[in-house]
Amino acid sequence: MKKIFKVLLIVAGLYFLLLIPLPENTGELQKASQSPFIWDQDALWENLEKTFLKARAMPTNELDSLLLLMIGETDSILHAHQDITTGPKEDFYPLMEKHFFRIAPLIAAQENKSDWYISFYNRLRKKLKSDARSWDMNSVEARNLSYRILYGIRAAVEEILLQSSDDEFVSTMYVMDEPSATPSVDILGIKVHSGDLLVSRGGAEVSAFISRGNDYPGNFSHVAIIHIDQETNDPFLVEAHIEKGVALASLQAYLNDKKLRFMVMRPRADLELMQADPMLPHKASLYIFNESQERHIPYDFKMDYYDASAMFCSEVGSYAYKQFGLNLWEFESTISSNGIMEWLSNFGVENFVTQMPSDLEYDPMLSVVAEWRDKETLFQDHLDNAVMDALIARANNGEKLDYNIWLLPMARALKAYSFFLTAIGKEGVIPEGMGAVTALKNNDFVDRFNKCKVVTASKIAIFREENNYLPPYWQMVRFAEESVVQ
Repeated sequence: MKKIFKVLLIVAGLYFLLLIPLPENTGELQKASQSPFIWDQDALWENLEKTFLKARAMPTNELDSLLLLMIGETDSILHAHQDITTGPKEDFYPLMEKHFFRIAPLIAAQENKSDWYISFYNRLRKKLKSDARSWDMNSVEARNLSYRILYGIRAAVEEILLQSSDDEFVSTMYVMDEPSATPSVDILGIKVHSGDLLVSRGGAEVSAFISRGNDYPGNFSHVAIIHIDQETNDPFLVEAHIEKGVALASLQAYLNDKKLRFMVMRPRADLELMQADPMLPHKASLYIFNESQERHIPYDFKMDYYDASAMFCSEVGSYAYKQFGLNLWEFESTISSNGIMEWLSNFGVENFVTQMPSDLEYDPMLSVVAEWRDKETLFQDHLDNAVMDALIARANNGEKLDYNIWLLPMARALKAYSFFLTAIGKEGVIPEGMGAVTALKNNDFVDRFNKCKVVTASKIAIFREENNYLPPYWQMVRFAEESVVQ
C-alpha cells in the first residue's frame, strides 16, 4: 500500500512540476511598416447582389441581349489596349474592373451562362502580368492594383461558378502556355514542367489562416516545386510540411493530400537567366530535391526565409531558385494587423516581413499557366475563408487564443514522446519545432474555427433553401461573424 502511495505521490509531483508554465515572450512584435489592404466596398457588394436578383427576374431574351451589348463594349476596350503597355496609375484597369463587376452578376443570373467571363478573366490577367514587368512592384499603387484585378476579379468569377450548374462549372482554366524546355507530366489535364511552382490551398484550418492572414488576403496557403526525373519521367513534389519538414511526395500522394485548389506558375521564358539556360528550372528543382534527401530540414515556424537551416513552404521554392540567381517574390509579404500578428506569434511565427504563398501570384517574373478547382472544394474554400475572416476580425479586436492549463502536463509528456519519434525518423503527434503550449493554443484555434464553421454552414444551407441560390461571399462572412463562439 505504501509503494502505491509513493508512486501516486511521484506521479502527482511530476504532474504539478509539468504544470509550471514557462515564461512567454512578452516583447513587442516586430511590425511590418505597411498597412493591410482594405476593400471598403460594402455598398458595392450589396448592389451586386441586388443586380443579380433583378437579373434573375428579367426575361431570358432581354437579359441575354443586354449582356451582349455590355460584353461587346468591354471587349472593344480590352482589344484597343491589348498591345499597349499600361501603367498602374492609368485608368484602364479600374475601368475594366468596373465593367466586369457590372457584368458578373448578370452572367450569374443567366439560365444558360455565357462562358465569356472566363475568357475575359484570363485575357485580362495575362495582360496585367505582362504589363507588370515594367512596374515597380514595391510601390503601393502597383501592389494594390495587381491585387484588385488578380484577386478581385477571381472572386467575381468564382461567384459565377458557384451559381453554375455542375455541367456549366469549369474546373480548369488555362491562362498562358509559357514555353519550357524541361520534362513534363500531366496533372489534372494541365501540362506541368519540372521546376514549376504549384501554389495550392489546403483543407486544414491553419491553411485558411495562412491564406487570409496577410496584408493582401489571398486564396493560397501552400507552395510546392515539382521535379521530374529526366530518365524515368517520374514526378516528385518537394514541399515543407508542418508535421515533417521538407520532404518528397509522389504525384498521387500530393493529390491525395486534400487540395481545395491549385495554380501552376512558371518562370517566364524571356527572362535573361532563362534564355541563357532554359533548363534552369529543372536544375533548381533538382537542387532542392537533392537537398531534401541529403539533410533533414525541419519546418520553419518562424517564417525566416534568410535562414535555410529550417524552411517553410514558400521558402522551398524561393531557396531553390535563389541558388541559380532567380530571386522570387518581387516584393516581400507583410503582416501588419495586430490581431493576426498576435495569433500567428502563438504558432511560433517571428517574422512578419516574409514570403506568403498567395503573394507569389503577383511576381512579374512568373507566368500563371493554369488554375484548377472543382465546385465542392470551391465552396469549402469560400466557407473556410469566411470563417477565418470572422475570426481575424475578433483577433484584431483583441481576442486571444488560450489553452487549458490543466492539460499542459499531458501536452508536455506528449511533446517528449514526439521528440523521441522525431529522433528515430518518425512523425510525432506534436510537430518538431512546436512546443506544448503552442500545440494547446493550436487546439483552441481549431476548436473555435470548427464551431464557427458548423453554425455558418447551417445558416448557408437555410439561406440556400429559402432563396434558391448560394449566398455570395460577403453574406457568408456576415453569417460567420454572427456564428463566432467566444
